[in-house]
Amino acid sequence: MSDYVAQSAIPAEVRMISGCQDSQTSADVSNVASFQLPDPAGRAGGACTSALLEVLYADRRQPDEDLTFQEVLLEMRSILSSGRYSQIPQLSSSRPLDIRTEFNIVPDGSYGERRAVLIGINYVGQSGELSGCHNDVYNMKEYIMDVHGFEESNITLLLDDGYHTPPTRENILDAYATLVAQSQSGDTCFCHYSGHGGKVKDDDGDEDDGYDETLVPLDYASEGQIRDDDVFNTLVGPMRKGVTLTCIMDCCHSGTILDLPYVFKADGESDVMTMPSDFNLTTLISLAAGLAAGGTLGSGKAGQFATGLLTCIACCTMMETSRSRDIPMRQEAHIPAM
Repeated sequence: MSDYVAQSAIPAEVRMISGCQDSQTSADVSNVASFQLPDPAGRAGGACTSALLEVLYADRRQPDEDLTFQEVLLEMRSILSSGRYSQIPQLSSSRPLDIRTEFNIVPDGSYGERRAVLIGINYVGQSGELSGCHNDVYNMKEYIMDVHGFEESNITLLLDDGYHTPPTRENILDAYATLVAQSQSGDTCFCHYSGHGGKVKDDDGDEDDGYDETLVPLDYASEGQIRDDDVFNTLVGPMRKGVTLTCIMDCCHSGTILDLPYVFKADGESDVMTMPSDFNLTTLISLAAGLAAGGTLGSGKAGQFATGLLTCIACCTMMETSRSRDIPMRQEAHIPAM
């Protein structure tokens, strides 16, 4: 019955890799009365993005052998552990998934367009400023173009660098909604977010822990954070049937940002994907019902409740904060010619 309910609420196949759990939060991040960006500790790049690319694109080369989702997560865990990071990558999905399935972004036989939305926020000039999120985006852009055949004209960048579209709350939701509106069956989409994540007090009673997980846009202080409900209503729920979407969310508290019911943790003990006993299916039912009834869809550009094959790789489990680490890949500034 739970499988049927989950598939009814999210007809798409949605997968997400994350690396830290929600309960391991900083006091500042959880302080909803006076939200402050967490201290980045002077690091240069996201630990999740760096570890993933070290597995899949070390020295700007693909691995000699194909890797499964399980192998990718376990290798990420090994890299993070060697750097003394406590994050445990996990794979979440909208339905049970064989973790021995070959890891891919573009499925075999894909025949449609390939589109991407890449977001990097360094919070320049703000408390909690980061230093590596732009690098994360450019490294990921190079990877998807070189390995997966994405064309630069179909890649949307949102960066707070003074040159690209700024990653404000409105612009992020509009980019997601536009991606949904443009995508048709057979297309492949990719989303990457590198920046801060947070938690705010749940305002509709659909979270067991009393908090919504969030993305923190550039203008969070004036416009607010982007709740997990917003992400579902703008990106997950409306994606059309037959579309493949992979998301990497390199931020704190991203483990439940898509509210996915099935989980595999790369903790060395689990070897199958299961639904946690405390997962609240009612939340999914409420989100899907609200969307089908005309719930919020960001800017409204994505007009229908449709389904797709959706893969999301995030970088935090429900109970941890994301970490950043120095990355040996591209470090130079990327400023387009005027």
